[in-house]
Amino acid sequence: MRPRRHKRQMSEINVVPYIDVMLVLLVIFMVTAPLLMEGISVELPKANAKVVSEKSTEPFVVHVDKNEQYFINDDPEPVQTLQEIRIKADIVMRNSPETEFLVRADKSVRYDAVVQAMVLLQQAGVPGVGLVTDSLDN
Repeated sequence: MRPRRHKRQMSEINVVPYIDVMLVLLVIFMVTAPLLMEGISVELPKANAKVVSEKSTEPFVVHVDKNEQYFINDDPEPVQTLQEIRIKADIVMRNSPETEFLVRADKSVRYDAVVQAMVLLQQAGVPGVGLVTDSLDN
């Protein structure tokens, strides 16, 4: 009779498959990231205004495109209801009162649509709203 040898179980984790998955995900994200950086197409009116100072906090921007659809920041989906702007601005205002609030509207949009965005921000308690324009040099 021969003595049986007991195999010891290996307690190490094989990380090679995890590295493969990570590299595949990295390639996927590298290919799709530029596609997600589109934004809202808005032709801004031109004005001779002073440049807003760069701050560490990102501003809260309400975009109004030429079809008078409202967007918040760089979200490619328009807001479902106008009250959504007021609610989100209120949340941002409570969490970060130093945030700048801006309205960025296409130059062909009716004045009423711009005022509507400003009123919603005012209802959220925003003390001041800036309007985004292009410089006359462009």
